[in-house]
Amino acid sequence: MDPVVLFFVLGLLAKVAKSDLRLPESMYEALSIYLLLAIGIKGGVELAQQPIGAVLPQALAAVALGGLIPFLLFPVLGRLGKLPRADAAAIAAHYGSVSVVTFAVALSYLLKQNIASESYMPLLVALMEAPGIIAGIVLARMGGRQRVAWGPLAHEVVFGKSVLLLLGGIVIGVVAGPQQIAPIEPFFMGLFKGVLALFLLEMGLVAGSRLGDLRRAGPFLVVFAIVAPIALGLIGALVGHLIGLSLGGTALLAALAASASYIAAPTAMRIAVPEANPALSIGMALGVTFPFNITLGIPLYLMMARWVGG
Repeated sequence: MDPVVLFFVLGLLAKVAKSDLRLPESMYEALSIYLLLAIGIKGGVELAQQPIGAVLPQALAAVALGGLIPFLLFPVLGRLGKLPRADAAAIAAHYGSVSVVTFAVALSYLLKQNIASESYMPLLVALMEAPGIIAGIVLARMGGRQRVAWGPLAHEVVFGKSVLLLLGGIVIGVVAGPQQIAPIEPFFMGLFKGVLALFLLEMGLVAGSRLGDLRRAGPFLVVFAIVAPIALGLIGALVGHLIGLSLGGTALLAALAASASYIAAPTAMRIAVPEANPALSIGMALGVTFPFNITLGIPLYLMMARWVGG
């Protein structure tokens, strides 16, 4: 196991053992801001050296993939899981959006394996945050009489912390370029893995606190939270191969497709679909899918990328 994953396991075990271990709230906020900015700046610096025309087809494909995923999952959750429309749509939206931390762990794993990926992959992370959320809201409101306040929702999605910091970091990296970023590179790149390890320690603590929600939810949702990422990861790998991504880029797109949001999606769903039970979607995304992805899923998605690439 990568050491950063072991930090997650430590946090999970600490919560299960009812330890008093916890990170200060301000430290958690600082770590998340650092990670989002570091990922964005790294992608922006590399993107500055790429022609925009070469990136556009992949960006459009990533947006389409994020918007399609909720429509694939919603019937399964509604018919097999027998969930109310609001809950099925909210869960589908969480899986249509993406987890930035899963992307960071996957990127770290590929670097450890000496596998390169496209420099503009952080841009795809930012672009894939919103389409799945919007699709989930549409699914929740289809056939209903309630209207969505799209203005506040759009503001929350676009100017929410995760998207704003990612896009902001990308813009800073593009505008500054490699030479101007060089003085701050040791801070944003050299410390990245250590900060990620501390963040995963906190994520382990949070995931452990969500296990009770899943025990009350029943076995179907637990199984779904493992099987769905595997199926979505294969779809992501196929899409990555079809749009011409490298082995590393295909594996990262597979990991993004398989991930579930626990930052942007819960906030948006609370505004747009308040009748949905957040314990189900957050418990599945953070209590099952996230641990599965960073321990077993990411190596599996790399295998899928190798397989689809022949």
